[in-house]
Amino acid sequence: MQTHFTAEQLADPHIKTCDQVLRACVHCGFCTATCPTFVLLGDERDSPRGRIYLIKDMLEKNRPATEADVRHVDRCLSCLACMTTCPSGVHYMHLVDHARDHIEATYKRPFTDRLLRIMLAKILPYPDRFRTALAMARFTRPLARLFLPNPARPHAEAAGNSRVDNENRSLKGLAAPAVVNSARTVAPIPSIFTRLSAMLSLAPAEMPKKATPKRGAYPAIGKRRKRVALLTGCAQSVLAPSINEATIRLLNRAGVEVVLPEGEGCCGALVHHMGREDDALAAARANIDAWWTVKEDGGLDAIAITASGCGTTVKDYGFMLRTDPIYAAKAKALSAITKDITEVLGDLDLGAPVRTPEAPIAYHSACSMQHGQKITRLPKALLTAAGFTVKDVPEGHLCCGSAGTYNIMQPEIAARLRERKLANIETTGATLVATGNIGCMTQLGSETRPVVHTIELLDWAHGGPAPEAAAGVLSEAPKAVLA
Repeated sequence: MQTHFTAEQLADPHIKTCDQVLRACVHCGFCTATCPTFVLLGDERDSPRGRIYLIKDMLEKNRPATEADVRHVDRCLSCLACMTTCPSGVHYMHLVDHARDHIEATYKRPFTDRLLRIMLAKILPYPDRFRTALAMARFTRPLARLFLPNPARPHAEAAGNSRVDNENRSLKGLAAPAVVNSARTVAPIPSIFTRLSAMLSLAPAEMPKKATPKRGAYPAIGKRRKRVALLTGCAQSVLAPSINEATIRLLNRAGVEVVLPEGEGCCGALVHHMGREDDALAAARANIDAWWTVKEDGGLDAIAITASGCGTTVKDYGFMLRTDPIYAAKAKALSAITKDITEVLGDLDLGAPVRTPEAPIAYHSACSMQHGQKITRLPKALLTAAGFTVKDVPEGHLCCGSAGTYNIMQPEIAARLRERKLANIETTGATLVATGNIGCMTQLGSETRPVVHTIELLDWAHGGPAPEAAAGVLSEAPKAVLA
């Protein structure tokens, strides 16, 4: 793609990076086939290629973002399926991240939009605040149901008699759930009421127990083979503290010392994808300080991440802080040793499982896992080695609609993606779903089919307690009786 940035513009390292990304694009359109919003809506501006043109025009002309620019960029999930599909290596993630930053700097959103975004940015990354907010949501939700729309019933309008709609009409005789085999529709503009309704619906019915793992070191059982720092995170530590507990148990049994550093907190992903770059970089610097202290005091083999959305961001710290003279080298070094928990386990000998699971499970690969970090086979291989029968989910490349705060800010699109994902999971016949990201667990969890973190299933197979969410579903196969 030809670009026309001036020499003065290219002196800005952020614009220079965007220029390199734009020049790699060859307009082929392969990305449209795997973009969730284009699959649903059929609007070129809601595809990676269309957004690239919008962003290019906005940055080249150095103009403020328009309402149309904001609407279509906001609809991007940052699932990065386009990066997996792209044959030209277009680094769309860095481009859209800068576009979000430009939007926040040049566009004044409606008051209720600004208020909600500030509220999310000031609550979600802070566990104590988030826990308080969940407690309030628990008491508010029954009353809200009387006045707010039902988020489980997304509003949709037909796309009309357009060429795009005709190309994606429902196909007769296609062996796929109806929600998957449907024509494209127009997504309505989200209102404050649909967003509040979605936010309340995502809050758990029961308050999770307070996080139990405390800051400090958890020694390896037996000979120490490795020493890792575990990112405890923000939302996950509140919504599902059992994930970190299971991680510590499993790693300790495998001979790994686990350190939960003082001063470590949110990875910055939530605010990063909201265009709040200063907040994101502040979170990154705080974590780097915490991990660097651990590295200098006893060494560090890896930074283990149990939420793949966080992992994608932490692995990008080196890029995010590349222009920071104080943190650039440290960020690059720590990003290089950051690993998803399945990558850490892949280098260890976990031994033979002590339990043999009975029912098959479906594996949902989070977008940040398969597209952001390019980890596709390892989680399933670990589950299989632990005795699980793993089923692949059809259309596994498509996002479930979680995407950080997306299921709050774009509730109608997120609800439709959730319906589509659950319909595809239904075809597997599995009664349990495994995944490696807390956002997906929250988005897809239901009373009929529990969604459990991969690490909790591996911990159970190797002697740990059964995940609370899988109570009554996860069971051992009968032991063979010797004659």
